[in-house]
Amino acid sequence: MGNFRPTYALLDLIYGFSGQRAGVTVDGLHYRTPTILGAGFDYNARLINVLPALSFGGVEVGSVTARPCLGNPKPRLIRLPKSRSILVNKGLRNDGVDIIIKRLQNKKKTKDFVVGVSIARSNVEETVSVEEGVNDYLESFKKLNQAGVGDYFALNISCPNAFGGETFAEPVSLERLLSTLSQVSCDKPVYIKMPINLGWSAFDELLQVIEKFKIAGVIIGNLNKDYSVLAHHDEAPEEYRGGLSGRPCFELSNDLIYKTREKYGRRFTIIGSGGIFSPEDALEKLALGADLVQLITGMIYEGPGLIKKIAKEYAKS
Repeated sequence: MGNFRPTYALLDLIYGFSGQRAGVTVDGLHYRTPTILGAGFDYNARLINVLPALSFGGVEVGSVTARPCLGNPKPRLIRLPKSRSILVNKGLRNDGVDIIIKRLQNKKKTKDFVVGVSIARSNVEETVSVEEGVNDYLESFKKLNQAGVGDYFALNISCPNAFGGETFAEPVSLERLLSTLSQVSCDKPVYIKMPINLGWSAFDELLQVIEKFKIAGVIIGNLNKDYSVLAHHDEAPEEYRGGLSGRPCFELSNDLIYKTREKYGRRFTIIGSGGIFSPEDALEKLALGADLVQLITGMIYEGPGLIKKIAKEYAKS
């Protein structure tokens, strides 16, 4: 629908926010509204044309990997409606960086709509070691920069459902990764997608590593891997498979947003993600210190009208 003017106009009429007061500029990028469609939904960069009509200020495509990934065996997504969550076990399904670069090059640029690219380690056994994992990230990062696509990059170090687990959500390996990537010429903001199941002390150790490098900020955060937090335990799977989105992430995310802003001031841009189902949820994350917000699950449960509602309330604040 985004590829045709009449259908785009219809969506824009229903779901588009036309006011100017919801715009925000972060790290030199202007977003028409403060809400980004989080990585994992438009993982193959196919929805960029239509998303501005739904009041999004941007999209984070991917996560993109150096090698194409088929993803984990089905089911990759399971709705947990009573818990306001989705069990996500996609396994970084995507077409690979080369194809996605070509797709991004063919997309029209929309004013005040930001396209970020999430980068992850390929979900294959060959990249499990730190050395091969670093090389895998490096390949994608170099190709994206050389191609000149994407307005910002996000390094997904905390995917819970891939080979090798969260190797780079650990200070020593994270420092090695960032040290290697810092040698690549990049004039765009780079963010780190953070885990949220760490206590503050361990989380802060990662921030102290990130602070050493030319990293613009952090996305707080990724999926919740603690099934015990489900409001309705009868919805939990019998075995661990993937992470929880939505409401189980809300309080963890908010607490880490607040503590990060409190300790580091304006050193880091903070993009708040996790459990946004209403304008009030989004505004709470912003009040705690986030500069922008990301969502997926709230849109799935509440519908695309949620993004317009957030923009309207943000414009009033």
